[in-house]
Amino acid sequence: MGAVTTDRRGALRAAALLALAGPLAAACSADPPGRPTAPEPRPSAPPPAPGPRRFPGLPAQIEHGPRNKPRVALTFHGQGDPRIARQLLAQAEQAGARITVLAVGSWLDRYPELARRILDGGHELGNHTLRHLDINALPEAEAFAEITGCADRLRRLTGSIGTWFRPSRTQAASPLVQKLARRAGYPHVLSYDTDSLDFTSPGPQAVVRNITGTVRGGSVVSLHFGYADTVAALPAVLEELARRGLTAVTTTELLTS
Repeated sequence: MGAVTTDRRGALRAAALLALAGPLAAACSADPPGRPTAPEPRPSAPPPAPGPRRFPGLPAQIEHGPRNKPRVALTFHGQGDPRIARQLLAQAEQAGARITVLAVGSWLDRYPELARRILDGGHELGNHTLRHLDINALPEAEAFAEITGCADRLRRLTGSIGTWFRPSRTQAASPLVQKLARRAGYPHVLSYDTDSLDFTSPGPQAVVRNITGTVRGGSVVSLHFGYADTVAALPAVLEELARRGLTAVTTTELLTS
């Protein structure tokens, strides 16, 4: 009888120990209070945006691309109401068009998210000076600061100084500004051969006529963000380009495809 009682007591102690082992093991395996958890991996940063490139055989100031290919470049001066900018980007994307945006540096300061929005849409992003002054009329040091100031903002936001430089408040850069652009890292200055005159707010139909009346294969078209007439005109412009068999591509694609 005593042996049986002793065995029973041993069995009870063993069961109690087993019941206690589970919580103890869980407590030992858990992180102690206050111990920092391992940080979650950060999403990888987007790759740097494309930078400028030299096109051997092309002039320092480019007005248009090859005339024997059915492509055009729609280039937009980047400033103004960001809602209009987003509308124009969406319209281009719906039509399968890619555009080139020459951004003003002070505009990027106010709306830095638009730099990535432009690139993520498959478009091209470049430099249109820091403050959009009459760059040909500026002293050398100030003109250079206008170019590099915008380049610095593009580099900070996208990893590169942008693919192109376009002078502000002029169709053609002076020889001095061309030299300063090269010093800043831009082998070419981007001009244009077709002017929409949308910045004069002539009405959507006039914008369409200004473009379609002169555009042809290889043309570089000047347009602007920030104007309601441009938003109203762009679908008709893209439709007419398609009717003529012309595809809207980035400026780099215009010169390389």
